[in-house]
Amino acid sequence: MGIANETSTSPRRRYRGARRALVATGAVVVAIVAGGFALTAALGMKNPVFLVRFLFTPRSEVEVLYDTRKISASPHPRPIPEQLQPLSQTVPWKGRNEDILRVLRETETNVFLVMCHGTLVNEWYSEPGKKTSRESSWSIAKSVVSILIGQLIGEGKLSENTKLVAALPEFAIGGKFDEITVKDLLDMKSGIDMSEDYAEYKPFTGVAGMQVTADLHAFLMKNRALAFATGSRSEYRSVDTQYLSMIVARIEGEPLAKVLEHRLWHPLGAEDDASWNLDHADGIERGFGNLNATPRDFAKLGLLALAGGKVGEQTLISPAWMARITTPVAEAEPGWMYAAQWWHPPGHEKNGDYTAIGVYGQYVYVNPKHHAVVTKLSDYGAQQDEAELIDVFRSVVDGCH
Repeated sequence: MGIANETSTSPRRRYRGARRALVATGAVVVAIVAGGFALTAALGMKNPVFLVRFLFTPRSEVEVLYDTRKISASPHPRPIPEQLQPLSQTVPWKGRNEDILRVLRETETNVFLVMCHGTLVNEWYSEPGKKTSRESSWSIAKSVVSILIGQLIGEGKLSENTKLVAALPEFAIGGKFDEITVKDLLDMKSGIDMSEDYAEYKPFTGVAGMQVTADLHAFLMKNRALAFATGSRSEYRSVDTQYLSMIVARIEGEPLAKVLEHRLWHPLGAEDDASWNLDHADGIERGFGNLNATPRDFAKLGLLALAGGKVGEQTLISPAWMARITTPVAEAEPGWMYAAQWWHPPGHEKNGDYTAIGVYGQYVYVNPKHHAVVTKLSDYGAQQDEAELIDVFRSVVDGCH
């Protein structure tokens, strides 16, 4: 009788229906996940687990997601001298005077360092651990690659007229692409059609594709079309720096991270190990960004530039290359001039200031007029309030004497 009277609302039937629905849903999820793994593998990209983690990891901490190559600390570290003072109370911010701590918090700052005449005078951290933890620099790495390129040019191993495909012949395609020179790459004039779009919903194209590919070499091979005539104008593209970084490694016959280690990191007196993110284990450095280091070691890059390329009596950046990076040659973004992978912000004519900039709020800012360097490492929006932050830096270093 119980069976004869069982209806569609019976607990047992509802349970069986729910179980079938759950199994069906699980099958769909498994199929989607499996399809995601298959798709990303077919595209040569990191798997869906990586992509999800990437979306939810603070931009300053992405090192943990990647295979990396170590850059060892200098055997002869050079700590930055300190004479710490309180930060300025107020700074100009979007047309008003604002408390500097409020600005630092609003722009999601992790680290803020100010150096006058080579001495650290101000420091601020969002939390104590940030003082010694590695942060991802993003495109500050581009300015580092520029220094390495300048060293090779100074030694006669390379020239600005060297063609990309002369250094990396496997990329030759017999067309206009083959005319791209090192100079074009330095000033973002290659014309390579690879968008600088950081949108999370476009993970497989442009700079985002370079960030998540598991095979940079293959990705670059598939993206050699030109969007405009090489040399005709400057348009910021991370792919230009990626090629420069690969040229450095090819000429030196060793991985980019190791070139940095002995050419710059050790002579600078870096106090801590750094790392460079790779496309896969034992693979190629993502030379357009993804250099990870502690705050004071990043600051040493600015101090090196401020000192005219010297550390003590040792010249790491030649006078000719210092002139190259401090002389604006092209407008890469409206109002922002560019020269050999270094930015010259609006108003630079008055101060002679220039800066390395990484997306999401990373800066190593150099102000020769006031003999000052500012390092700011953040988790802020892509390319957000950059000109306003330069005004903050100028205000802060105005007190350097």
